[in-house]
Amino acid sequence: MKSTAERFLTAMENQLAEVTLNGQTPTEQYRRSILICKKAMTKLKRYVSSYAFAGTAEEIYFFKEVKPLFYSKYIYFINIYNFLIQLPAGGEDAIRSYINFHLTDLQRFFDSNKAFYQYYRSGSSQLDEIYFTRGGFDVQMELEDFEEDEQYSTSHDYKLSKIMANEKFQEYLNLELSRIGNGELLQNNGHKVFPFHHPNWTASQTDAVELLYSLKTSGAVNHGNIEISELVSIFEFVFQTELHETYHKLLDISRRKKEMFVFLNRMKNSFQNFINDKLGLFLAGGAIAALMYYSL
Repeated sequence: MKSTAERFLTAMENQLAEVTLNGQTPTEQYRRSILICKKAMTKLKRYVSSYAFAGTAEEIYFFKEVKPLFYSKYIYFINIYNFLIQLPAGGEDAIRSYINFHLTDLQRFFDSNKAFYQYYRSGSSQLDEIYFTRGGFDVQMELEDFEEDEQYSTSHDYKLSKIMANEKFQEYLNLELSRIGNGELLQNNGHKVFPFHHPNWTASQTDAVELLYSLKTSGAVNHGNIEISELVSIFEFVFQTELHETYHKLLDISRRKKEMFVFLNRMKNSFQNFINDKLGLFLAGGAIAALMYYSL
């Protein structure tokens, strides 16, 4: 099941990456992204409907780790699409008020789901069998957070998807808010005035996590007074990509046996090679030129 789900996820992410290359407006790109996610979700559901989980652990893994990756992305794109098409006409004050309205609404959502949100953020697992196995639906739960298909839903997998999506939407809104007044105001058609073309991140996602946590812990950005989620959001915007399960990737880095800081060491070695090979030749050439000048 895990390999099949990963294949579905990779296919979906590849299609989403292609959407950003077709020259459409951001609004149209998000609309297309919603359709891609919906198609992938249908494919995943069809596969699981004929699959028998090996046991409770695999069932929990699917509803806690796998399904929310698809559904949270779908909810996230819907949030941004609706945000863009309802963007008010007007200047900075109107847009700032509009963004703050959405941020307040998100905070109400997190506050109303405080207990489960803390459970999720703390990485707890003691209630997973209640939250992420089927048949545990309680009528006292919030009905809007429960899908009708009880064979493909648990009491909390949709709520988790919503939390993950709203976290990313919150990061998106805060980033947009920070750009007001910097010549990067959102326009009604969804275009942003941005001073350069977005580059591509060509290293791995784990490499990115290694770099971002290094920037955070070293105090290289805002003297360390910045949340890792904000750094991730900035990275995702600049490189027009998404980092998945950053905390889990950090754990993977910490568990490395032979060499923990693979990416940092690789950067150090490549920079050292540059100094030795390229800059060394330049400096050597400059020294020879100086000797020739003073020997005249």
